[in-house]
Amino acid sequence: MSGVVAAFVALVSVAVLGFVVGRAGVLRAQDELVLSRLAFFVAMPALLFATVSAADLGSIFSPVLLTALAGVVVTQAVFVAVARFAWRRSRGEVTVGALASSYVNAGNLGIPVAVYVLGDGALVAPILLTQLLVITPAAFLALDGGGRGARRTSAGETLLRPLRNPLTVASLLGLAVAAAGIDLPAMLMRPVELVGGAAVPLALLAYGLSLSGARPAAEGGHRRELVLVVVLKNLVQPAVAYLVGRYALGLDGTDLMAATLFGALPTAQNIYVYAVHYDTARALARGAVLVTTVLSIPIMTAVAALL
Repeated sequence: MSGVVAAFVALVSVAVLGFVVGRAGVLRAQDELVLSRLAFFVAMPALLFATVSAADLGSIFSPVLLTALAGVVVTQAVFVAVARFAWRRSRGEVTVGALASSYVNAGNLGIPVAVYVLGDGALVAPILLTQLLVITPAAFLALDGGGRGARRTSAGETLLRPLRNPLTVASLLGLAVAAAGIDLPAMLMRPVELVGGAAVPLALLAYGLSLSGARPAAEGGHRRELVLVVVLKNLVQPAVAYLVGRYALGLDGTDLMAATLFGALPTAQNIYVYAVHYDTARALARGAVLVTTVLSIPIMTAVAALL
């Protein structure tokens, strides 16, 4: 247990370093975009391909994915029931809120947690793929019918859009190599692994740097929804993952901790991108990303210590 806590403390320390260099002016808060893009488009795809291509498929598609799906179903159902039927919010606002309450930051934070805390970066791949290949297209179809954005997309474009994501492509290529049992030559994999080694520190530095310029959301109109999203994302989703994992699936040890930690990940930043694109519930998405991210650090540290 002490080793797990130490690994998580190391992650937090690098994120804090990013926050400190941002506040000290060594890097600007807007430089987070450069670090994030370098991690997202270059380093993380390399890391995912290297880990997934060499992983055991049985260990990748473990019951942990079922706990993640259970958490998504419960949190989204609760948010939709309250926001749509009690508060009478629009379809676009309900869709963004449901995503904010359940769509976890599997890239910038999930990959570092999987690598350094759980010791296997491939564990997060099924969650990442499910979000990008299933949840995102479904959300786009709902938003195309309920958002206020000027540009609408066709169903075909909506379904193919996840395949433009480098993390999706890298994960799928890695799965193909693993399924085929191909042993890639070391000369090819060494530069991939070298670049992939930069993914975690880049993502954590960008994560901390983004917090250095963050300010609490001042926009009104979505305060009740924001409170509901934060409760669902930071408390209910990890609790559901834990309960389903332990009592329904009989998980323990690393698997149970992985299920709970992945459920405790904060709202992914792409939710704000989607809200901006469809001009729907932007304040809610912005506030959800900020508040759940700040709260996730102590929550995940506590989960690692207790489990």
